Amino acid sequence: MSGRAASETPAAISPASTALLDDDPTRGVPTGNDVTGNGLTGDDPAGDDRDEDDGHPEGVTVARRARWTAAGAGALLALAGCAAALLRLADASSARVPAAYAAGAAVCACAAVLGQRGRTRRALWLLVAGVMMMALGDQPG
Repeated sequence: MSGRAASETPAAISPASTALLDDDPTRGVPTGNDVTGNGLTGDDPAGDDRDEDDGHPEGVTVARRARWTAAGAGALLALAGCAAALLRLADASSARVPAAYAAGAAVCACAAVLGQRGRTRRALWLLVAGVMMMALGDQPG
C-alpha cells in the first residue's frame, strides 16, 4: 500500500461499467439534455480537459508548474544560503553559522534537483529542512 489516495476511480467500479450490469440500458449514457443546454457535460465548455495555453491536459500543466516551482525555489534558496554563508564568513564570529548556512544551501540545492526531476513532494520537505538548518544555525548560543 503506497499511502496515496487514488486519483481516479478504478474501471471496475466506475459508473459506466455498472451501467452494463443494470436493467436500464440507458443508465450512464449521456443524453445531451444537460443543464448548460449545449449538449456537453462537465465544467469545460469545449468538451475536453485541455488547457488553452499549450494543448496539454490540465494534469500535465499542473505537474510542470509544480516542477518548475520546486526547482526555482530550491535554486533561489540555495543562492540565498550561499550568499548568507559568505557574508557570515566575513564576520569571523564563529565558524558554526556559515557552516549552517552552507549546509542549508546544499540541502536546498538537492531539493532543486529533485524538484526538476519531478519529486516535488520530497523537494518540498528538503526545502523546509534546508531553511530550518539555516534559521536554527544562526541562533545565538
